[in-house]
Amino acid sequence: MNTIIQVNSKRIKIDLSKPLDISMPLRALTSNANAWYLEPPKIEPVIIDDWVASVKEGAAVNFNNIYFNPHAHGTHTECVGHITEKFYSINKCLKRFMFTAEVISVAPEVVGEDRVISKNQIEYLLKRKSPEAIVIRTMPNTKDKKAKQYSHTNWPYLTEEAAHFIREKGILHLLIDLPSVDKEKDDGQLLAHKAFWDVNRKIRTEATITEFIYVPNKVEDGSYVLNLQIAPFENDATPSKPVLYKIE
Repeated sequence: MNTIIQVNSKRIKIDLSKPLDISMPLRALTSNANAWYLEPPKIEPVIIDDWVASVKEGAAVNFNNIYFNPHAHGTHTECVGHITEKFYSINKCLKRFMFTAEVISVAPEVVGEDRVISKNQIEYLLKRKSPEAIVIRTMPNTKDKKAKQYSHTNWPYLTEEAAHFIREKGILHLLIDLPSVDKEKDDGQLLAHKAFWDVNRKIRTEATITEFIYVPNKVEDGSYVLNLQIAPFENDATPSKPVLYKIE
């Protein structure tokens, strides 16, 4: 089902019948991907007196409460409000949902006790392209990412120089398969977040960071159209469902 769409003044052919979902589902399980030292998410039926909102328990409907943190419990998209005193809502900052995107696979470099994604790696893999969004898949890429417990693991992260380069390329949307673009324990410096959003100069309120994605190995490096779907939370971050379409 080939369709011609216009993305930022470019006419692009994609097949809408072949979506490539790069989100992770949120599950009420200990095997749900997790970070930031929190308990797993909970999905539980409402209980009012003797009434349990579960069909299995005799109710007419299933009627669940969901307890989770978007930053810790799965694929989420955040705006600059994640790191500013002033309130910014992702539901207000993200106004378009279709973007040109480039998928790249990166093997983080070992620097001391850390593993980092450097500016030189990003620059080399982009090959002078300037997409609206960059999708970073870290290597090795195994399915255990979807159940990994990241707390206290010192996961790989973007260097400040790499984030600055991505910003200077004009890339507005940064997607990565890690809990954060920054080092797990960095004393609150948040160097990559700050460099990407340019918080010390002219804040890029329209720019977003999506973390905790999972890019299956069947998705090849290259050019795509990204459909960045979010839940309409008035919050700095929201669960999201990024979907790629290969450019025909």
